[in-house]
Amino acid sequence: MRQSQLLMTTMRDMPSEAEALSHQWMLRGGYIRQTAAGIYSYLPLGWRVLRKIEGIIRQEMDAAGAQEMLMPAVQPAELWKESGRYDVYGPELIRLHDRHDREFVLGPTHEEVITSIVRQEISSYRKLPVNLYQIQSKYRDERRPRFGLLRGREFLMKDAYSFDRDWEGLDVSYRSMYEAYERIFERCGLTFRAVEADAGAIGGQGETHEFMALADIGEDTVVSCRDCRYAANLERAESVVPARQGSVDSVKVDGDSAIERVVTPNVKSIQELTDFLQVGPEQLIKTLIYQVDGQLYAVLIRGDREANETKVKSYLKAELAELASAEEVVQATGALVGFAGPVGLSLKVLVDYEVASMTAGITGANQVDVHLKGVRPGQDFSLEYIGDFRNVKEGEPCPRCGAPLQFHRGIELGHVFKLGTKYSEVMNGMYLDSDGREKPLIMGCYGIGVSRVMAAIAEQRISGERLVWPMSVAPFQVHVIPVAVKDEAQMNLAEHIYKELIKAGLEPLLDDRDERAGVKFKDADLAGAPQRLIIGRGAASGEVEWMGEDGVKVNLPAAAAIQRACEAAARVRD
Repeated sequence: MRQSQLLMTTMRDMPSEAEALSHQWMLRGGYIRQTAAGIYSYLPLGWRVLRKIEGIIRQEMDAAGAQEMLMPAVQPAELWKESGRYDVYGPELIRLHDRHDREFVLGPTHEEVITSIVRQEISSYRKLPVNLYQIQSKYRDERRPRFGLLRGREFLMKDAYSFDRDWEGLDVSYRSMYEAYERIFERCGLTFRAVEADAGAIGGQGETHEFMALADIGEDTVVSCRDCRYAANLERAESVVPARQGSVDSVKVDGDSAIERVVTPNVKSIQELTDFLQVGPEQLIKTLIYQVDGQLYAVLIRGDREANETKVKSYLKAELAELASAEEVVQATGALVGFAGPVGLSLKVLVDYEVASMTAGITGANQVDVHLKGVRPGQDFSLEYIGDFRNVKEGEPCPRCGAPLQFHRGIELGHVFKLGTKYSEVMNGMYLDSDGREKPLIMGCYGIGVSRVMAAIAEQRISGERLVWPMSVAPFQVHVIPVAVKDEAQMNLAEHIYKELIKAGLEPLLDDRDERAGVKFKDADLAGAPQRLIIGRGAASGEVEWMGEDGVKVNLPAAAAIQRACEAAARVRD
């Protein structure tokens, strides 16, 4: 393409409203423009990148045996009520009514629709397994859209759904999609990790993995082991179950000692309590009151730990878990927030493994300005419900091999789920097996945020003052830049190179604009082609300056530069 004809309106300054590098550079380079908060238009450069990412996804999905289709974005609300997710999904679900007052939703995902389709189309085991996918816009009413394409209200997504006769079949489908995802993200040039994850609002009855691009702007924390392949999202990362500890010296409790009441005026936080009592936070037992699907629970963790709401929700097989309000805490404990404790509490108490292993600790007394010393797990409160209810910390031992865990920030690119019968049972998605018995379809779900992938690639490929797209998704593979368009020798050589690259099957961008060299090079930094051929004073002797992804420049004869560009593109195709 000739740059004089390309709609590429660049910005010289960093947009002040953009926090993420990818957001800044894609606004500056004319890839996207905001239409409303969290809603973007894709200009030609951005659309070219998206189409190439889609192409890679389609190739790998088709190779894995999935079939492309397209479902409506506008979905009948009764399908969501049938699945039970209408109320559960929350305010992110965009609801609307038509002129006949029939209720619809804008699809954030398509489990309900695909189940309703397949239950009509497949009634026999002979048509199984089947895997269906689409690439389509999705809609979620994010409370706070941010980071450009990383958290928007409208976004492009690939979602696939597998249907099998049994769990063994689902294992095969799941592994096929998992491996396809690895190939997709490798071909997109991403540095990523597959991590164990929580199923969230999608739900499921088996393993689930997220694919995370490592990037500082990422909103998720990736926990990984330096020695083995263990990796998990922080909300899912397992803590090691500790052995029972000996007595805590500063508490001075033996088996016959009574609980000691300690007056702690205006001492509410963990830091205030450790300062007041002159003890370490690991000697405290923190009691948190949670509202879980309409019922209150107490969760006990050590004073130096953070509670993990996802683990609480998973343990109780609940849909929603959140900290109780101040009023609910008073109602349940008789005291203000900061003074709750497990002794004499009438709620069910979930005890973290670390707390259960303590000989004694310090807790709230369910009375304002009072704490208790010498509280013994298993004697002064029940250990009926023990589990892993906390976030792991960096440096803790890996639950698989014991090596120290490492933390990274990550951007979620994709998610694969084993749904099992979560949707097929409640929505009557049944088939007749070979024995003539009616059975529920066994489902899997596999999503990729296509527009998120684009942003994640940009986050990882911005180096200094230059964005360099991988060859596989670059809007243009080679940027041909004559320094002076009024120089006949430069333009003749530039036109020759441009036509030879097109003839070789490449996608070059020829900067035929009558602009200063500095403007051209600044725009080239934003256009992000992985290779540049710069035609300057050496044009008269047929020599050009070739620059690759690493920014290193080499003077080459024009024919050698063309060959090098073609070889780089061929490596990607192969």
